[in-house]
Amino acid sequence: MTDALFPPFKKHVAVLMGGWSAEREVSLVSGAGVAKALEEEGYRVTAVDVQRDLAGLMQALSHPRPDVVFNALHGRGGEDGTIQGILEFLGLPYTHSGVQASAIAMDKVMTKRVLDTAGVRSPRGVVVTRGEITGGAHPMPAPYIVKPVDEGSTVGVTLVREGQNSPVGDAWTFGERAMVEEFIPGRELTVGVMGDRALAVTEIVFQAQVYDYTAKYSAGHAVHTIPAAIPEDVAEEAKRMAILAHQTLGCRGVSRSDFRWDDSRPGSAGLYFLEINNQPGMTPLSLVPEQAAHVGISYGALVGWLVENAGCQLA
Repeated sequence: MTDALFPPFKKHVAVLMGGWSAEREVSLVSGAGVAKALEEEGYRVTAVDVQRDLAGLMQALSHPRPDVVFNALHGRGGEDGTIQGILEFLGLPYTHSGVQASAIAMDKVMTKRVLDTAGVRSPRGVVVTRGEITGGAHPMPAPYIVKPVDEGSTVGVTLVREGQNSPVGDAWTFGERAMVEEFIPGRELTVGVMGDRALAVTEIVFQAQVYDYTAKYSAGHAVHTIPAAIPEDVAEEAKRMAILAHQTLGCRGVSRSDFRWDDSRPGSAGLYFLEINNQPGMTPLSLVPEQAAHVGISYGALVGWLVENAGCQLA
């Protein structure tokens, strides 16, 4: 991790925001916040509202050509290796993870498989077809969680309780596959990683059945406790697992790993990794900026650090 949070030479930064995923509106908020903060830090900033228009994007990134691209996109197209591949082709350094890490991290099934080899414990799960979760048969005893394989921000995540006639009825619109995981009772924890450092452990208490899209991005729907009021050994294990996930997948910049902790079990035996977000939100309600502030890193310093630690394999 570089110590130069305030470098003497300020770059021209193109901030990519918007996109075409289900998280477009959140990305616009993240991008606006990033652009404002970078301008306040003295960077020259060009905001780019990304559409599904490759020629337009190439034009926006060519005239003028930025020194660095800040990727504030979320969801499909923005954090799954797609935009990263375009930026590699253009030879433009960009923030956050590269092509391979982004593609793996966005695929929850692949993430579980890779991290399982590193000893990161996650809930028991299976991959099912759309027909299997919209029919009447349950893929495992309830309660369990159904989630899209490759959506972010818990879009589409559903808790199936005992007594339901079918997993999700006819309401599944998130592709032909889904991941089904056993439901882990207990508490929701998350850990941000910045470079090689775990920032903090936050506990999230929310009103909904699961920590869903609304709870994440609507004021008043969730309470963040930082640092989490949990035993020190559990906190340290959550940090260790978050760093291990970040490094094993080859993430760059910042990431955030989510956990469930079954506090009825002794020590950290009930701690389970759920998923990693290699492109965490940067909105006023977002967890990584909140954790950075907790350890003394301002929002401006955080986004500036991301710019100064941008990379491109083909540059």
